[in-house]
Amino acid sequence: MAITVRSVEPAPLMEINTTPLIDVMLVLLIMFILTVPIQTHKVPLDLPSGGASVLERQDKNLISTDAAGHMFWNGQGVADLKTLRQYIDLSQNQAAKPELHLKPDPQTRYAVVDGIIAVVKQSQATKFAFEGNERYAGVF
Repeated sequence: MAITVRSVEPAPLMEINTTPLIDVMLVLLIMFILTVPIQTHKVPLDLPSGGASVLERQDKNLISTDAAGHMFWNGQGVADLKTLRQYIDLSQNQAAKPELHLKPDPQTRYAVVDGIIAVVKQSQATKFAFEGNERYAGVF
């Protein structure tokens, strides 16, 4: 009686070994996290000094718009951006420079508001603020 021994060769595996792939992906993720700079948004802000009371109101000039895109300087209509620039320059030449406040209507086109901001920036006004931003709190 002869016994024959067959050598059983295992069949090749048909699936990929994902462990090295996962290891490489984790290393790449950690490298990406370490190399991406931290995003910071810096806004220069001049805080009041301790000499004057913070509660004192200074004079202000209000630039506002309506839904149609018309501009107003302290409630009076302004024809164009050139006239607005003249008003801003006159206010900035005063001894006590008043604050400029911008209060756009929610329906005003962005191009109009952007033009106003550009004029204010060109005039190099040092005190500028947006008024009424709380109206947009639920929009985003």
